[in-house]
Amino acid sequence: LRCGGRSILTGGWSQDALYANAASEHGAAIARVARGYEMDPDKRRDLNQEIHFQLWRSFASFNARCSLRTWVYRVAHHVAASHVLRERRNLSTLLSLEELEKLPDTDAADIEADTDRRRNLHRLEQLIQQLKPLDRQVIISYLEDMDAASIAEITGLSAASVAMRIHRVKSILARRFHGRR
Repeated sequence: LRCGGRSILTGGWSQDALYANAASEHGAAIARVARGYEMDPDKRRDLNQEIHFQLWRSFASFNARCSLRTWVYRVAHHVAASHVLRERRNLSTLLSLEELEKLPDTDAADIEADTDRRRNLHRLEQLIQQLKPLDRQVIISYLEDMDAASIAEITGLSAASVAMRIHRVKSILARRFHGRR
């Protein structure tokens, strides 16, 4: 993962200091990226840890030719996409008893509006997770309020291609969300 050029630590910052700064500024965004790629809470925690570890490791080659934010998102999406590919290879259709016990129970005391909101959010997350890794990366970045130029810098696509991909993915998600093909 490079933003171009040779590898150096910038401005006298150590690898630990760069990581601490990035984790402080972008920790919540990293958690949201992990949530966008992994539904299972335990696996999501592991993915979040792996992203942080790989982010720390990546600062050994950070060269400041892109913004810290762009670097963080590149690393996070790269690690998360690798996680998805590993999980797909290990996919099993059967649930263990422990996994079955972890499935949420329906609670009649929940407020109907909150239940609907959670159901819709969960459904949207499931639809996003069905996307190919690049499309998922683009839409998750878009949902993080990144513009097409920033997403293009992260993904290596052109800004025009990113804008078109965002439009197409939003249309597909909307159709699928509302039960239309």
